[in-house]
Formats: sequence, structure tokens, C-alpha cells
Amino acid sequence: MKLVFAGTPEVAVPALDALIASERHEVAAVVTRPDAPAGRGRRLVASPVAERAEEEGIEILRPARPRDEDFLARLREIAPDCCPVVAYGALLPRVALDVPAHGWVNLHFSLLPAWRGAAPVQHALLAGDEVTGASTFQIEEGLDSGPVYGVLTEAVRHTDTSGDLLTRLALAGAGLLAATMDGIEDGTLKPVPQPADGVTLAPKIQVEDARVDWAAPALRVDRVVRACTPAPGAWTLFRGERLKLLHVTPVPERTDLAPGTLDAGKNNVYAGTGSSAVELQWVQPQGKKPMAAADWARGVRIAAGERLGGPAAG
Repeated sequence: MKLVFAGTPEVAVPALDALIASERHEVAAVVTRPDAPAGRGRRLVASPVAERAEEEGIEILRPARPRDEDFLARLREIAPDCCPVVAYGALLPRVALDVPAHGWVNLHFSLLPAWRGAAPVQHALLAGDEVTGASTFQIEEGLDSGPVYGVLTEAVRHTDTSGDLLTRLALAGAGLLAATMDGIEDGTLKPVPQPADGVTLAPKIQVEDARVDWAAPALRVDRVVRACTPAPGAWTLFRGERLKLLHVTPVPERTDLAPGTLDAGKNNVYAGTGSSAVELQWVQPQGKKPMAAADWARGVRIAAGERLGGPAAG
């Protein structure tokens, strides 16, 4: 089939690679978000999908909005059979959905109808799911509500961050998306409507959502840190400044610390929660690079009884 691939971030690149490598399909163009400012100089940088397409000499379409008439006209000229999508980042209007003969097929990183929305992997970790996965489905105008072509499952490891889990799902999901394209082409795959029961939503995690509540149990603190790593980054306050928490470990035997209270030894830093303590492993002070928590504690010279948390700064 002739394909137009839509995607933007690094997590979409494995699927693009799988389709490029396929002997059955031609990636005629990619659709991606416009170049965006990045870094200290705020210079415009192409998306990872655009960079990969440029390496392969594939035409790149960067509409400001997918309903832009110039974009729609070019899409009609290409006349794709199907448009596979991975984390494109913009809502597709009906006028665009109607162009390819087999529609737009999305690779979504959850077992639909669970975790519809922008942050399925983060919400799976926050909820403590033991198994998650990926689904390919026909895009319609509802939020991730279209009929499903195929699924795969992935066990959630107790140390997984959202970055870890998303990396595995992106690699496994690339094969699922390629297989879905094969099945659509030869007519062996028919999409199945999602069940009405079991729908959960996964909206984007905002910075304030990533703030650690030290009155919550240690298990919840650990989930928030893992779910928000690498983005947007779990955080708390120390002496009025933000401190990012990159890795913590629950310590069930330490029940002697009040929520947020620190206990820093030579090689270990503990913080109390609403249940037992967590050990801080890696942190990132405001304006500095990530560092081992013990090194950070030695540098700031934590006083007896000092706490994490408090009112928001500024």
C-alpha cells in the first residue's frame, strides 16, 4: 500500500522505520508537527520523525493545522491507501480522515478502551497496572474510540519509569503497526468495536500533577516519581526551591519519619511519607544537573528535622 505516516516525537520513529523496511508498503510522505523552538537559543528544530524522513529522502508535510487547505490538497494528490499514525500530536478533522481509502490507523500505547488520551503510559503507572500494552485502531472523530485492529501486551516492571515502558512499547508496537498494515492490505484484518465498559481516560500530566504529596503512602510516591520520569518530572520543594525526584525506593521498615521529614546519613537519604519512608536515590536541584541524593544532601547540609514540601514557590 501507499502510506502517509503521521508522527512527531522520538517514540514514533521505530514505527516509521518498520514501515520503511517493509517490502509490502511505500511510505510516500510523512506528516509531522512544524519545527519548534528548543534549547537555550530557542532555535527552530525539526521533529525526530522529520529528521528520520529527511535521512530517507521522504517528503515531509508540516501543516500548522491538519485542516489547512494546502496540506489537504497535497494529501489528495499523493492519494495514500492508508495513513498510519503514532503520536502525531494534533486532532485530525473529518475532511482529512476521509482522504485515504483505508482511513487513518493509530498505534496507541494502551489496551483500549483503557487509558484513552495523551498520557496512557503515565496513567498506567500511576494506577499501578501490572499489565499494559498497545493497540492499533481506526481513527474516528471521538477520542481514541475507534474500532481496534490488533493488540499486544507488555508486563509492567516494578522499577519501570514511563520512559522505560514507552521505549519497550514503541519497539514492540512498531511490529504491530506494520502487521496491521499487512492485514488491512490483504483483507485478513477487520476492526472490532471497542467495548462500552472499561473506558478510562489519560489526560496529559501537568507540572502541578507531578508534585509529590508526602502525606500519600510510599507506594503512591514511588508511582508518581516513576510515572513522571522523564517528563514532566516529579518534584517537591526544599528550602523554597524546586527539587526534582528522579528515582526513589520505598523502604517499608522505616516507619519513624513524619511525612516529608528528611533523614540524611553518609550514604543514604530517607524521606517520610504517609506510610513508610522512601529512600531518595537521584535528585536534580533547580538549575543543576542530576546527582546522587547522598551527594546533594552533603552539599546542602540537611539539618535535623528538615522537611520536603511546603507552599509552592513564587
